[in-house]
Amino acid sequence: MAAVANFLRRVMPRTLFARALIIIVAPLVLVQIVAGFVFYDRVWETVSRRLSNALAGEVATVVQAMGRYPADADRAWLFDTMHIATGSTYSWRPGAILERTGPKDPDTILENYLVRALDERVRRPYLLDAWSHPADIFVDVQLPGGVLRLEATRQRVFTTNVYVFLLFAVGSSLVLLAVATIFMRNQVRPIRRLAEAAEAFGKGREDADFRPHGAAEVRQAAGAFLTMRERIRRHISQRTEMLAGISHDLRTPLTRMKLELAMLGDHPSGPGLKSDVDDMARMVESYLAFVRGEGEEKIEDVDLDATIAGIVETLGRAGDSIGYDSRGPLICAGRPHALKRSLNNLIANAARHAAQVHVSAERRESDIEILIDDDGPGIPAESREDVFKPFFRLDPSRNAETGGVGLGLTIARDVIRGHGGDIRLEESPFGGLRARIRIPT
Repeated sequence: MAAVANFLRRVMPRTLFARALIIIVAPLVLVQIVAGFVFYDRVWETVSRRLSNALAGEVATVVQAMGRYPADADRAWLFDTMHIATGSTYSWRPGAILERTGPKDPDTILENYLVRALDERVRRPYLLDAWSHPADIFVDVQLPGGVLRLEATRQRVFTTNVYVFLLFAVGSSLVLLAVATIFMRNQVRPIRRLAEAAEAFGKGREDADFRPHGAAEVRQAAGAFLTMRERIRRHISQRTEMLAGISHDLRTPLTRMKLELAMLGDHPSGPGLKSDVDDMARMVESYLAFVRGEGEEKIEDVDLDATIAGIVETLGRAGDSIGYDSRGPLICAGRPHALKRSLNNLIANAARHAAQVHVSAERRESDIEILIDDDGPGIPAESREDVFKPFFRLDPSRNAETGGVGLGLTIARDVIRGHGGDIRLEESPFGGLRARIRIPT
């Protein structure tokens, strides 16, 4: 049972539109197959067999009558009478002999009915030619004095109802399939539109044109999405306003403390207190930068190639050895300052702990991939996810001189994920750490 389920899971289409069409089309095809079988078994076969028996009976009647009326005048009268009654044409070839007997041309189902009927009714050698002429069939019967030929129209044996039925079945199926396709496309479009709006919101993009439409269930889901989106926006707005107040409240006493420390002059406790105040100021700024994010910045097209090149140039002027190469256009929709800040954190962090840093960027299908490799001490595999946690710091041997509080990588991943991408840390081919950044375009 599990194997069947796995097979169906592999062969079934992935989209809702295709699956819905299968749900509609599969029963339709099954009904058509059953109807075709019933028609063939109950109607087509019966009618064809009876028509074949009627034609074979007609030939048998003429053969018997010719035995009773051997005169040529009587046979002419007999042939004319049968032509008037049935529409078939009879002719007599005295002294002729059939070179072969049986059906002429390839065997068919309808031809088999006629062969069986001729075998049962006529009981004489015959040659059946059903396919050499597009509209007529010919039956040559060997008699003692010659060959009797029957020429009849194909409609005498082969009913055209089957073609009408098949045309109706196929035509109605195609019409129903077209109607179902249009209907299902209209039903799936709101679901696809909802998915696009949710994806855009997850990437921080605005979709002002989205409105609930479609079936009641889809409208309900779209309404729930709009409500959720509004709650998230309201939460972000309230958080930003709250943090603006916290920023003002914390910076004011810190400024007073700095002034008081400056007034202490050369007091022995001055340097220690000043260092503590500076640490507090950096922690407050880092914390506010982490929770505030870049929510107010507008989405626009960002040239990541120019952004990375500018970061590398700036860090290079400070003495860092950083190489950079890019392939293809690197344009994505995003918040320019947030992306620059995130990439700057990652590249500067690599330059801080390594002698050599190499940055590469290229477009891969619908994503832009950025690799930042260094030859530094790296990060143990078990700690590569922990470093993205707020305020997490590795051992002092790596972070003693950074001056940070453990929020740089957290902010960087928060920004990238806010654009629908992600950051992963791996082992670099240079022996240090590799940061793999993926940003959707």
